[in-house]
Amino acid sequence: MTSTEAKSPDELRMPMAASPASAGLAWSLVEQRLICWGLGEDARYDARLILSELVANAVAVSPRGGCITVLCRRDEIGLAVGVADTDPGLPREPAPVTELRPEDLDLREENFDDNGGRGLVIVKALSTCCGVTPLPSGGKIVWARLRA
Repeated sequence: MTSTEAKSPDELRMPMAASPASAGLAWSLVEQRLICWGLGEDARYDARLILSELVANAVAVSPRGGCITVLCRRDEIGLAVGVADTDPGLPREPAPVTELRPEDLDLREENFDDNGGRGLVIVKALSTCCGVTPLPSGGKIVWARLRA
């Protein structure tokens, strides 16, 4: 599902399939809105990285065939991006950043793509603040604010 619904010219809400392919589609649609809002390339780049991490995390906890909702809002403080999913579990606080060495990674072919877990560290580093808002429906929105 890729319908785009704007609650106001300063807000974008997009229900999407909980699929890894949704990250690219979400970014394309959000970037067009950020360009219309006059955001510069640096702010759009940070928003892209944050949105990619949030979508990936939401997809990972969503059931097959499920749905996520990408949210983007501009206000007097800056820009907020978030992703809602139906999983009631809250993300774990990221571990402190340490130097990652090649020997810390499991490079076997069957585990090559499982060396992640640094997404929320990236979100925290690029945002002015971030958090989780539980939803009455049992899910949550994981969000981040950026200066724009």
